Amino acid sequence: MPKRVDHGERRTQIAEALIRVAGRRGLHAVGMRDVAAEAGVSLRLVQYYFETKEKLLFYGLQHLTDRFTARVGSRLAAAGPDPGPRATIEALLLASLPTDEEGRTFHLLYSSYAILSVTDEALAAQPFIDNPDAAENAVAGLLEQAQASGLADPGIDARTEAISLLAMAATLGTSILVGQRGPESAIAVLHHHLDRIFTTAETPAVG
Repeated sequence: MPKRVDHGERRTQIAEALIRVAGRRGLHAVGMRDVAAEAGVSLRLVQYYFETKEKLLFYGLQHLTDRFTARVGSRLAAAGPDPGPRATIEALLLASLPTDEEGRTFHLLYSSYAILSVTDEALAAQPFIDNPDAAENAVAGLLEQAQASGLADPGIDARTEAISLLAMAATLGTSILVGQRGPESAIAVLHHHLDRIFTTAETPAVG
C-alpha cells in the first residue's frame, strides 16, 4: 500500500527550505530549483505545490510570520502566566530583533519581502501583509490599557508611540544586521523608550 502523503507537511518542508536557503543567499537570489535542492525534492514537486515562484514566496512569508508568532509566544510564556502590557510589548519588539539566528533570518527575509513587493510586479499585485496594521493596533491597545491601569504616562498618544516603537525596532534590527551596533545597544535603546512611556512597575490597578 503506497504511503499516504501529508500535503500540509510537504508544503511546510518546502517553505522551511526556502527560509533556510534565502537566509544564506538572500531572497532575491533564490529560485525554485534552489529550494527543491535544499528540501531534497524534485523541482517538479515544488512546482506542483506552488506553481510559481511568487506563490512560493507568499506561502514562505506566511510561514515566516507563523514562526515569528511562535517566537513571541515563547517570550511571553517565559514572562509568566499573566504578562502585563509592558512585558507583552517588550516580547513583540525584542522578538523582531536579529539577536540570534532565528531573529536574523526573520528580519532579513521580512525586509526582503517588503522590498520585493515594491519592485516585483507579480508580488506587488498582491497585498504584502493581510493585515498591515495588526502589530500597530496591538501595541496601541496595550499602551491604552497601561494608561487606564496607571502604568503608563497618561499624556502620551498611544497610537503615535506604537508607530514609533515599531519603526524603531525595525531600524534597530537593520543596524544590528549590518553591524552598526550590537544587540545589547539596540535593546538598551528600546528599554530607554519603554522606561519613558511606562511610569511604574506593572502591578494590577486597585479598585
